[in-house]
Amino acid sequence: MGVGTLLAAVLAVLVAIPYFRLQELRQSEAASAEALAAALAYAPDMLSYDYRTIEADLTRARGYATGSLADHYRELARVLAPTIKRQQTVQQAVVAAAAVESATPDRVQVLLFMNVGTTKVLPGETAPQKQVLQSRARLLLVRGDGHWLVAELSTLIGNAPTS
Repeated sequence: MGVGTLLAAVLAVLVAIPYFRLQELRQSEAASAEALAAALAYAPDMLSYDYRTIEADLTRARGYATGSLADHYRELARVLAPTIKRQQTVQQAVVAAAAVESATPDRVQVLLFMNVGTTKVLPGETAPQKQVLQSRARLLLVRGDGHWLVAELSTLIGNAPTS
């Protein structure tokens, strides 16, 4: 192999690496926008519920999830629903702001700032308790079957919602 051929091969590699990196960057940028839109749409449904519709609420939330998070929502429906009904709990989560923390073409981590209002009637009380909290949630979205699903959900005080 001549020096000219070697230089041409090295030059081709040097040109190709930035090109492919740029393509990946563009794909990650597109993924960021898509996953952020999905997170903004999914988060209120995944973190809100009403004692009158708790089973349907958790089923809807599970539809946005994948893997162990989907299993967790199934378990919440079994374990948590009786308490939510007994306490007549209504939780409404609203996204105040959101940003992408990291992204690849198939995995995007989103940080959400949430306002969460909760109303419930505790046993032995007649007046409902009302509370509004500002909280954060982190969603890890993965691309699956042509759309984004939530693989992980964590809040400031732990993992997926428990009350």
